[in-house]
Amino acid sequence: MSDPRPHIIVLPGGGYAMRADHEGEPVAEWLRSLGLESSVLAYPVQTRHPGPIEAVRMRVAELRAAGVERLGILGFSAGGHLAGHAAALGLVDLAVLCYPVVSMLTPTHGGSRRELLGRWATPWARAATSVERLVTPSMPPTFVWHTAEDASVPLEHPYLLAQALARHGVPHALHVYPRGRHGLGLVTGIEGGEHAGIAAHWTRDCAEWLRELGWVD
Repeated sequence: MSDPRPHIIVLPGGGYAMRADHEGEPVAEWLRSLGLESSVLAYPVQTRHPGPIEAVRMRVAELRAAGVERLGILGFSAGGHLAGHAAALGLVDLAVLCYPVVSMLTPTHGGSRRELLGRWATPWARAATSVERLVTPSMPPTFVWHTAEDASVPLEHPYLLAQALARHGVPHALHVYPRGRHGLGLVTGIEGGEHAGIAAHWTRDCAEWLRELGWVD
Protein backbone atom coordinates (compact mmCIF):
# COMPACT_ATOMS: atom_id res chain seq x y z
CA MET A 1 0.00 0.00 0.00
CA SER A 2 1.40 3.42 -0.96
CA ASP A 3 2.19 6.04 1.67
CA PRO A 4 -0.01 9.12 1.09
CA ARG A 5 2.59 11.44 2.61
CA PRO A 6 4.73 13.46 0.21
CA HIS A 7 8.37 12.40 -0.14
CA ILE A 8 11.31 14.77 -0.54
CA ILE A 9 14.67 13.57 -1.88
CA VAL A 10 17.67 15.32 -0.30
CA LEU A 11 20.81 16.04 -2.34
CA PRO A 12 23.81 17.20 -0.26
CA GLY A 13 26.31 19.63 -1.73
CA GLY A 14 30.03 19.13 -2.20
CA GLY A 15 31.00 20.58 -5.57
CA TYR A 16 30.18 17.30 -7.36
CA ALA A 17 33.41 16.02 -5.74
CA MET A 18 31.93 14.75 -2.45
CA ARG A 19 28.67 14.82 -0.48
CA ALA A 20 28.56 16.90 2.71
CA ASP A 21 27.22 14.87 5.64
CA HIS A 22 25.63 17.84 7.39
CA GLU A 23 23.51 18.53 4.30
CA GLY A 24 22.20 14.96 4.15
CA GLU A 25 20.58 12.90 6.89
CA PRO A 26 20.10 15.79 9.37
CA VAL A 27 18.07 17.56 6.69
CA ALA A 28 16.01 14.44 5.99
CA GLU A 29 15.31 14.17 9.72
CA TRP A 30 14.11 17.78 9.79
CA LEU A 31 11.75 17.07 6.88
CA ARG A 32 10.42 14.00 8.68
CA SER A 33 9.76 16.17 11.73
CA LEU A 34 7.37 18.13 9.51
CA GLY A 35 5.44 14.96 8.74
CA LEU A 36 7.04 14.27 5.36
CA GLU A 37 8.83 11.20 4.10
CA SER A 38 12.43 11.88 3.11
CA SER A 39 15.54 10.07 1.89
CA VAL A 40 19.08 11.12 1.01
CA LEU A 41 20.31 10.20 -2.46
CA ALA A 42 23.98 9.24 -2.70
CA TYR A 43 24.24 10.49 -6.27
CA PRO A 44 27.56 9.80 -8.02
CA VAL A 45 30.34 12.34 -7.56
CA GLN A 46 33.57 12.85 -9.48
CA THR A 47 31.42 11.76 -12.39
CA ARG A 48 30.71 13.66 -15.58
CA HIS A 49 27.26 14.73 -16.75
CA PRO A 50 24.78 13.05 -17.21
CA GLY A 51 25.74 10.59 -14.45
CA PRO A 52 24.27 12.57 -11.52
CA ILE A 53 20.99 13.49 -13.21
CA GLU A 54 20.53 9.90 -14.40
CA ALA A 55 20.88 8.75 -10.77
CA VAL A 56 18.10 11.16 -9.83
CA ARG A 57 15.93 9.81 -12.66
CA MET A 58 16.39 6.28 -11.32
CA ARG A 59 15.51 7.26 -7.75
CA VAL A 60 12.43 9.14 -8.93
CA ALA A 61 11.31 6.11 -10.95
CA GLU A 62 11.75 3.85 -7.90
CA LEU A 63 9.67 6.13 -5.68
CA ARG A 64 6.95 6.60 -8.29
CA ALA A 65 6.79 2.83 -8.75
CA ALA A 66 6.43 2.47 -4.96
CA GLY A 67 3.32 4.65 -5.07
CA VAL A 68 4.67 8.09 -4.14
CA GLU A 69 2.33 10.62 -5.71
CA ARG A 70 3.76 13.92 -4.48
CA LEU A 71 7.53 13.95 -4.85
CA GLY A 72 9.82 16.86 -4.10
CA ILE A 73 13.55 17.46 -4.15
CA LEU A 74 15.83 19.57 -1.94
CA GLY A 75 19.47 20.28 -2.67
CA PHE A 76 22.39 22.33 -1.41
CA SER A 77 25.03 24.05 -3.55
CA ALA A 78 26.00 21.54 -6.26
CA GLY A 79 23.18 19.36 -4.97
CA GLY A 80 20.97 22.42 -5.46
CA HIS A 81 22.13 22.57 -9.07
CA LEU A 82 21.22 18.91 -9.49
CA ALA A 83 17.85 19.45 -7.79
CA GLY A 84 17.13 22.45 -10.00
CA HIS A 85 18.05 20.43 -13.08
CA ALA A 86 15.67 17.65 -12.02
CA ALA A 87 12.88 20.14 -11.38
CA ALA A 88 13.42 21.87 -14.73
CA LEU A 89 13.15 18.49 -16.45
CA GLY A 90 9.79 17.90 -14.75
CA LEU A 91 10.95 14.92 -12.71
CA VAL A 92 9.47 16.19 -9.42
CA ASP A 93 6.50 18.18 -8.13
CA LEU A 94 8.34 20.70 -5.94
CA ALA A 95 11.91 21.93 -5.42
CA VAL A 96 13.85 23.56 -2.57
CA LEU A 97 17.21 24.97 -3.66
CA CYS A 98 19.64 26.04 -0.95
CA TYR A 99 22.46 28.38 -2.03
CA PRO A 100 22.38 26.56 -5.37
CA VAL A 101 24.85 26.61 -8.21
CA VAL A 102 22.54 27.70 -11.05
CA SER A 103 24.50 28.69 -14.12
CA MET A 104 27.46 27.05 -15.82
CA LEU A 105 27.76 29.99 -18.22
CA THR A 106 28.33 32.93 -15.88
CA PRO A 107 31.05 33.12 -13.20
CA THR A 108 30.25 30.10 -11.07
CA HIS A 109 31.57 27.64 -8.53
CA GLY A 110 34.54 26.45 -10.56
CA GLY A 111 34.93 23.12 -8.81
CA SER A 112 31.35 22.12 -9.57
CA ARG A 113 31.73 22.94 -13.25
CA ARG A 114 35.05 21.11 -13.56
CA GLU A 115 33.76 17.97 -11.85
CA LEU A 116 30.52 17.87 -13.82
CA LEU A 117 31.67 19.03 -17.25
CA GLY A 118 35.47 18.85 -17.29
CA ARG A 119 38.01 21.66 -17.45
CA TRP A 120 37.39 22.41 -21.13
CA ALA A 121 33.58 22.25 -21.27
CA THR A 122 32.06 23.49 -24.51
CA PRO A 123 29.64 26.43 -24.52
CA TRP A 124 26.92 23.99 -25.58
CA ALA A 125 27.55 21.72 -22.58
CA ARG A 126 27.62 24.68 -20.22
CA ALA A 127 24.34 26.02 -21.58
CA ALA A 128 22.70 22.59 -21.46
CA THR A 129 23.43 22.33 -17.73
CA SER A 130 22.56 25.91 -16.75
CA VAL A 131 19.32 25.67 -14.82
CA GLU A 132 18.17 29.19 -15.74
CA ARG A 133 18.28 28.10 -19.41
CA LEU A 134 16.16 25.00 -18.71
CA VAL A 135 13.20 26.66 -16.96
CA THR A 136 9.82 26.24 -18.67
CA PRO A 137 6.28 27.08 -17.52
CA SER A 138 5.89 23.45 -16.40
CA MET A 139 8.66 23.68 -13.78
CA PRO A 140 7.14 22.97 -10.35
CA PRO A 141 6.90 25.43 -7.44
CA THR A 142 10.40 26.33 -6.28
CA PHE A 143 11.80 27.74 -3.03
CA VAL A 144 15.27 29.32 -3.32
CA TRP A 145 17.48 30.75 -0.60
CA HIS A 146 20.97 32.21 -0.57
CA THR A 147 23.05 34.62 1.49
CA ALA A 148 24.59 37.90 0.41
CA GLU A 149 27.88 36.90 2.09
CA ASP A 150 28.25 33.63 0.17
CA ALA A 151 31.79 33.67 -1.21
CA SER A 152 31.54 30.38 -3.12
CA VAL A 153 28.45 30.69 -5.32
CA PRO A 154 28.00 34.20 -6.76
CA LEU A 155 24.91 36.06 -5.62
CA GLU A 156 23.96 36.46 -9.27
CA HIS A 157 22.88 32.82 -9.39
CA PRO A 158 19.64 32.91 -7.37
CA TYR A 159 18.59 36.10 -9.14
CA LEU A 160 19.21 34.55 -12.57
CA LEU A 161 16.99 31.65 -11.58
CA ALA A 162 14.29 33.86 -10.06
CA GLN A 163 14.17 35.96 -13.23
CA ALA A 164 13.72 32.83 -15.33
CA LEU A 165 11.02 31.49 -12.99
CA ALA A 166 9.18 34.83 -13.11
CA ARG A 167 9.50 35.07 -16.88
CA HIS A 168 7.85 31.66 -17.26
CA GLY A 169 5.21 32.19 -14.57
CA VAL A 170 6.55 29.49 -12.24
CA PRO A 171 5.35 29.88 -8.61
CA HIS A 172 8.41 30.52 -6.48
CA ALA A 173 9.82 32.09 -3.33
CA LEU A 174 13.24 33.73 -3.18
CA HIS A 175 14.98 34.55 0.10
CA VAL A 176 18.37 36.28 0.12
CA TYR A 177 19.51 36.65 3.71
CA PRO A 178 22.09 39.34 4.47
CA ARG A 179 24.54 37.24 6.49
CA GLY A 180 25.99 33.74 6.50
CA ARG A 181 28.75 31.83 4.75
CA HIS A 182 28.35 29.14 2.11
CA GLY A 183 27.53 25.63 3.31
CA LEU A 184 25.32 26.49 6.28
CA GLY A 185 23.05 23.46 5.98
CA LEU A 186 20.52 23.64 8.81
CA VAL A 187 22.76 26.34 10.39
CA THR A 188 22.47 24.92 13.92
CA GLY A 189 25.78 23.51 15.16
CA ILE A 190 27.68 24.53 12.02
CA GLU A 191 30.93 26.47 12.25
CA GLY A 192 30.06 30.06 11.45
CA GLY A 193 26.38 29.42 12.07
CA GLU A 194 26.41 31.81 14.99
CA HIS A 195 27.10 34.61 12.51
CA ALA A 196 24.32 33.65 10.08
CA GLY A 197 21.73 36.02 11.51
CA ILE A 198 18.25 35.54 10.08
CA ALA A 199 19.53 32.94 7.60
CA ALA A 200 19.00 30.57 10.54
CA HIS A 201 15.27 31.08 9.88
CA TRP A 202 15.35 29.49 6.44
CA THR A 203 13.88 26.24 7.75
CA ARG A 204 10.97 28.16 9.27
CA ASP A 205 10.42 30.09 6.04
CA CYS A 206 10.59 26.89 4.00
CA ALA A 207 8.19 25.05 6.33
CA GLU A 208 5.68 27.90 6.02
CA TRP A 209 5.99 27.74 2.23
CA LEU A 210 5.43 23.97 2.26
CA ARG A 211 2.41 24.50 4.51
CA GLU A 212 0.97 27.09 2.15
CA LEU A 213 1.27 24.60 -0.71
CA GLY A 214 -0.47 21.91 1.34
CA TRP A 215 2.55 19.64 1.70
CA VAL A 216 2.64 19.83 5.50
CA ASP A 217 -0.08 20.43 8.09
